[in-house]
Amino acid sequence: MVRTDGNRPFLRGRIRDRLFAAAVCCALLAVPAQAAEMQRIGAFEIDRTEVTVGAFREFVEATGIVTAAERSGGGEVYEAGWVRKPGWTWRAPYGHPAEDDEPAVHVTYDEAAAYCAWRGKRLPRDEEWVEAAYTEQRQNPPEPFRAGVTYPYPTGESPEGANCLSDCRFSPVLDNSAVLARGSGHAPAGRSIEGVNGLFDMGANVWEWTDGDLAGDRITRGGSWWYGARQMHKDHVASKPPSTAVVYIGFRCAR
Repeated sequence: MVRTDGNRPFLRGRIRDRLFAAAVCCALLAVPAQAAEMQRIGAFEIDRTEVTVGAFREFVEATGIVTAAERSGGGEVYEAGWVRKPGWTWRAPYGHPAEDDEPAVHVTYDEAAAYCAWRGKRLPRDEEWVEAAYTEQRQNPPEPFRAGVTYPYPTGESPEGANCLSDCRFSPVLDNSAVLARGSGHAPAGRSIEGVNGLFDMGANVWEWTDGDLAGDRITRGGSWWYGARQMHKDHVASKPPSTAVVYIGFRCAR
């Protein structure tokens, strides 16, 4: 990494129950030093940034959870099909240790939900995520946003400023292109342009798990660094099996 800143079944039964049991039993031990700041959106709140490696590490250290990607020897990336990458986990998304401000990826839906429960939160429902990403709820938002307006992108009328593949005019803060067949990888959480409702990275950077179901899969929103602006658009819906643990899916929490 160069820092320039300068179809798998649903995780059921005992494994899933253990994740949530660990989250509940350890909730009182949570020290939210790296928990994300939240933004109120009507009747709920949502994290302003994606959950980071540093925040996820606190969860792992408190609960002892070992993620599915770690148990499998590494998460996956799409090349000419899905390829498992040894050592690619939330700790080392591209095979080398991550900085604490990078988004936590290689995390399954259930692991993301367990993290949020440990923080006293939950994954956002799909409709909540969409409302937060595209419809400005602040009474007096800064320019160029307008209260009550629904925008096509989480960045507003244009996708510019998001960390997408090629058509967002974003200069990568991290460059992992040497180990990728496509793109440069994610940016640290909160380093792209501030978008609708004062949220960061709702468009591109990494896909985000939502608590939404689509034919048995779980809905992901927002697009990622691997895709262009089309996947960021408000009308685009994607989904993955909930056991998926890959390099470009992360998450944020709501309550």
